[in-house]
Amino acid sequence: MGKSRRKQKVIPPPQLPPDVPEEDIEFSDEDLKYVQENTQYARFVSRLDTAAINKQCGGTVKTVEDKYEEERSKKKTHQEEKGNGEILVDPVDVLPIKTLDGKLHYRTEAKKSKLAEAITDEAETDVLEDENILNKSQRRAKAKKSKKEAKKQDKELPNQIAKEEETPQAAVLAEVKEELSVQETLENKQNKLAELGTLLLSDPEANIKSLKEILDLCKDENTKIVKLGLLSLLAVFKDIIPGYRIRLPTEKENEMKVSKEVKKTRLYESNLLKAYKAYLQKLIILEKLPVYNQIATRCICTLLDAVPHFNYRDNLLIAVVGNISSPDEVVRRLCCSTVRSLFSNEGKHGGELTVQAVRLIAAHVKAHNCQLHPNSIEVFMSIRFDEDIGKPNKEDEHNKKYKKNNKRKNQEEENQVQENERKKSKKEMMSKIRDEVTADYKGVTYEPDAKERRKMQTETLSAVFETYFRVLRNTMYTIGESTEENPISNQGSFGAHPLLAPCLDGLAKFTQQLDLDYIGDLMNYLKKLASSSSVSNNSKQKNSKLLTVSERLRCCLVAFKVMRSNLNALNVDLQDFFVQLYNLILEYRPGRDSGVVLAESLKIMLCDDRHQDMQKAAAFVKRLATFALCFGCAESMSALVTLKNLLQKNVKCRNLLENDAGGGSVSGSIAKYQPYATDPNLSGALATVLWELSLLSKHYHPAISTMATTISNMNTSQSQTFLSAVTPQQAFADFSLVKESFEPKDESRKLNIKRKRDSLAEGAKSVPEIDMEKLSKKLKENFTILQDIKEDERVRMELQS
Repeated sequence: MGKSRRKQKVIPPPQLPPDVPEEDIEFSDEDLKYVQENTQYARFVSRLDTAAINKQCGGTVKTVEDKYEEERSKKKTHQEEKGNGEILVDPVDVLPIKTLDGKLHYRTEAKKSKLAEAITDEAETDVLEDENILNKSQRRAKAKKSKKEAKKQDKELPNQIAKEEETPQAAVLAEVKEELSVQETLENKQNKLAELGTLLLSDPEANIKSLKEILDLCKDENTKIVKLGLLSLLAVFKDIIPGYRIRLPTEKENEMKVSKEVKKTRLYESNLLKAYKAYLQKLIILEKLPVYNQIATRCICTLLDAVPHFNYRDNLLIAVVGNISSPDEVVRRLCCSTVRSLFSNEGKHGGELTVQAVRLIAAHVKAHNCQLHPNSIEVFMSIRFDEDIGKPNKEDEHNKKYKKNNKRKNQEEENQVQENERKKSKKEMMSKIRDEVTADYKGVTYEPDAKERRKMQTETLSAVFETYFRVLRNTMYTIGESTEENPISNQGSFGAHPLLAPCLDGLAKFTQQLDLDYIGDLMNYLKKLASSSSVSNNSKQKNSKLLTVSERLRCCLVAFKVMRSNLNALNVDLQDFFVQLYNLILEYRPGRDSGVVLAESLKIMLCDDRHQDMQKAAAFVKRLATFALCFGCAESMSALVTLKNLLQKNVKCRNLLENDAGGGSVSGSIAKYQPYATDPNLSGALATVLWELSLLSKHYHPAISTMATTISNMNTSQSQTFLSAVTPQQAFADFSLVKESFEPKDESRKLNIKRKRDSLAEGAKSVPEIDMEKLSKKLKENFTILQDIKEDERVRMELQS
């Protein structure tokens, strides 16, 4: 029967049309209208059996045997689901429920076991394979495969079931691992860094490979770990770097046979250099990032300061000089302090880094067109120049003479006692030992010969003065441009002329090392800079690129210091600088300009100058007296100290203290005083009187009033050779500190508090009522008067121009 059934041909049903989603089906308006009008004809559609249609038309036709196999597999799976369909959950995961009887019942979770899934999979595969007709050989092969798979499943199923039982605990553990705090991971990495660092410090040769592990930790995503890694590497390298430069062996040297110790040291040095190079590359890359800028520059600066003799010092120096004018104040201070330490401690590197640093700074100034922070060239002030390089020491000459005299005495006194000979032999042995020790010390130290030091010193001097003259030339160029073309121009980030003040200070310090051929050009530059005004001649608008009062005073100071240091070799007239000082005293403003520079200029140009013209001294005395009336305690006290010094040195100028309108017996060539004259020799100050001292004697500050009275009581006939020990600088410094804490005495404080209260109460009662309308009218009238006065002044200025 089975064979006849298999041989019967079965006609398959027709295939259904392809499924189309409802969203893509479009209905016309006419169809909808037709269905709405004829709803009775469409009732049969709702009565159709869609399930039977799907069974009959969906998929392939199944025989009776296929249907029997499906029913058998369904029964088996149903029985297994009943038996193994529920798995108890671990009592730890779920709380139990206690019944009235006292028994504990745990919740169960319906879950399909792996055995049921495996059997259903087999049944489905058997059904699919039975659909196709198989031969006997194919059936045998199929049976063998099924047996093998069953054995494998019997072995694998217990393990899988055990894993499934552990799944709730594994999920909890995974959640705990994911919820580990960031602090624990940080602590683990920190402990690892500490362990690696201690291993390196204890035995660097054996644990040199741990440097690579620390460098790998520096690649972490966490910024804190990266910073700690950089700092730990810095401490390690500072400790393990040797006191000499490492030179790697050449190819020929590697081919030669050497001992094990030499091989070990070569391997250690090569690994150390590789790690150090990788560390420096990492620092230079991180230095450009804003997050690691400060920490990377700190590491670079400390390495350059600690081991300036070691390899790759040029790269470190380039990085430091590049950040010497950084907008970040911390980075800038670090770089400037390292450069200063290099200049002051030349014994560590033998002066080679000083030359390189000065050249790099000069190139940096040139590249940025002198628009840098003042600290970038202020570091030149810590350079030390030795003038006695190459000259023989006095002690060596004395020792040579002493040795010659000893030889002569030895020749003359050959017949002395043996004790004396023993003493001489001891002295000679001691001298030989000292010579050997000095020779060994010179060979070990980094100090080069006297000729090399002299050469390096000349190179540094040339680079320093090249930078200074470039700054002066740039300021001259900018002043010329601003006065001619653009009177109002934008300042740089550090000001109009940020490098001029440190440049002038450096010129004042190093003028003794400057060649005499360049001093004439320097004086011409200083004259032009001192004569430039902060207000242009053509227009009354303020120009930001022109020099301030303090900068012009610095130019005058540098000129006088240059003349003092080269007094015997120069013959230059300083009259122009006195004229500039005479005019700058009136242009000074306390909040805008530096009072320290003014006090220093008064001391050097007026107090220290011995030979002065009488007319010029009188003009300065009168100008300083008017200056003391206009400004605060510190400025007025420094002006009075200089005035007193000038009157003590110039006896004829004391005639200004007389009450005559003509200035006493001496009037000079000019009969009338001209207060607005630009030249002190043409002011005619001897024709006036110091009436300002009578006002200064009533000053609120007691020290200024006593100084004014002592000056006014000076004797005109007697020559006082005693000069005051107080300088204008000391007076300015003392009274600038006292200025804030000083309070003038008030006699009203001595009154009783009750009297004050009574007087205030009576005054409040006696105050009449104010008519606001009258007051507003008066204020309007006064405001119109003031407005008219200002308009008149403006018209006058326009007519005069």
